[in-house]
Amino acid sequence: MNKHFKSLAVLSLLAFSMSAAAQLTSEISLDVTKEGNIIPKEIYGQFSEHLGQCIYGGLWVGENSQIPNEQGYRKDVLQALKELHVPVLRWPGGCFADEYHWMDGIGPREKRPTMVNNNWGGTVEDNSFGTHEFLNLCEMLGCEPYISGNVGSGTVEELAKWVEYMTSDGNSPMANLRRENGRDKPWKVKFLGVGNESWGCGGNMRPEYYSDLYRRYSTYCREYDGNKLYKVASGASDYDYNWTKVCMKAIGNKMNAISLHYYSVINGWDMKGSATDFTTAEYLRTLSKCREVEEVLQKHIAIMDELDPKNRVDLLLDEWGTWWDVEEGTNPGWLFQQNTMRDALVASLSFDIFHKYTRRLKMANIAQIVNVLQSMILTDQEGTGHMVLTPTYHVFRMYSVHQDATYLPLELKCDIVDTEGDRKLPLVSATASKKDGQVHLSVTNASPDKTETITVNVNGLNVKSAEGEILQGKEMGSYNSFQKPEEVKPAVFTGAKVKKGVLTLTIPAHSIVTVTLK
Repeated sequence: MNKHFKSLAVLSLLAFSMSAAAQLTSEISLDVTKEGNIIPKEIYGQFSEHLGQCIYGGLWVGENSQIPNEQGYRKDVLQALKELHVPVLRWPGGCFADEYHWMDGIGPREKRPTMVNNNWGGTVEDNSFGTHEFLNLCEMLGCEPYISGNVGSGTVEELAKWVEYMTSDGNSPMANLRRENGRDKPWKVKFLGVGNESWGCGGNMRPEYYSDLYRRYSTYCREYDGNKLYKVASGASDYDYNWTKVCMKAIGNKMNAISLHYYSVINGWDMKGSATDFTTAEYLRTLSKCREVEEVLQKHIAIMDELDPKNRVDLLLDEWGTWWDVEEGTNPGWLFQQNTMRDALVASLSFDIFHKYTRRLKMANIAQIVNVLQSMILTDQEGTGHMVLTPTYHVFRMYSVHQDATYLPLELKCDIVDTEGDRKLPLVSATASKKDGQVHLSVTNASPDKTETITVNVNGLNVKSAEGEILQGKEMGSYNSFQKPEEVKPAVFTGAKVKKGVLTLTIPAHSIVTVTLK
């Protein structure tokens, strides 16, 4: 353990003796003949907001930048995102969405007005990245755009015209304006968020008031020329079950889905803690807090099941992830944080939970894609062109085998620890799926310091081998920096053995494995 980590007496609170043995043992029972729901690829969605250097300097540098770019998009970032198979990208916010007026971001870039980003650091933006730039990016990535509409400070007419501008192929004012701006044919835009966090930065509304606004705004968001809109209501934060209940009653099936936001914040919003300098107790508490999303999902889904027994309204977790204090020396309004193995485990544990609830849960969007919060990619703050892939990026790539795969329920027996805050943390997490005749198994060892030996009993498949990758760092706080960009990266997993049809996985502490069973 490096100098950043402190030795803690809290380890005596563990529900078992971790110091007595160098290894722990667990058991997974997997029946590949018992199939669950399809895991929607949108569970692996991304989120991009005009916040710090997510857009400017992250995704977009402009055609005249010295940083290698393709039509203004950073080439290195673009290629890295293509390798993730990003299924859906949410934009322009976030809190920014309800102050964004889309007409400021169209037309010749030199004529676009500037604006002050009041939500995030008072940054002056030149609107050079707008509707065309975003939707063209989605086409380049091969992903679905998810537009967050302005309900907080925008008008019904403004949102209605935006939908027309993007999706109409007719001889209409907004379609013709789009053509004047260089795009003849409309884009396909499926996902439309009607407001964002309307209980907070999106207007500080009551759920009853928002529900009426949703009904009004969504009415005028028309469907043009075969473009089918999937309309998303601004949903609850974390444990606000009343918001979900009111919206389900007042809006009902006039929405296709309702959103939910959940962040793994352990020390409170005023002192969130360091991304890299944390104790073992904080590590355990973070993982148990991220797992608490399962209870949150269960309770929101129970409300939806009661009020919508035919399962017509979906649930979207369109913001989730870790949230730490910003890195020293960076703009506090830009939310630039490092990303360690702890964050990677938050991602893997979260996915293992998300896969179980896809009867209702149809999308999840981690916050955010570049340079903000639990991002996939970090680019340097001086604009010299350096890029780093984070441990969380590698989890998304390793787990991409589960996109649109059939979920395979499994049973897991493992040791459990008590963490601060009366939460319990199983030290092993796993998920499995089947696609194109192949079975994929992902397993996480969350132990801070012990190797796990895991016996995997598989029914319905004669396992002869298990091949795949492992993601691990030397320490819980290992991360990739511009100086050491490959401190944490996947490697070939050599800890799998098969004897008499029984698979055994030996997985080091705080590491993640994805294997293909053959």
